[in-house]
Amino acid sequence: MTKLLNSAFEEISKLPELEQNIFARFIINEIESEKEWEKQFSNSEDLLSDLANIALKDFKNNKSLSCKFTF
Repeated sequence: MTKLLNSAFEEISKLPELEQNIFARFIINEIESEKEWEKQFSNSEDLLSDLANIALKDFKNNKSLSCKFTF
């Protein structure tokens, strides 16, 4: 554990039990959320690569359309 994290836990341990539980739930939720994002991105990486390859193939075979974007 890092010194900073240890220091944070020491400070949190001085709080009332309810506030400690609030911090604990927040940290656990953040970790779970991060794991879910990592899972979603790892599953989408292959799909994005496949779509990019299809787009490049279509471009090389003149099957793509030219678009002009204006803002």
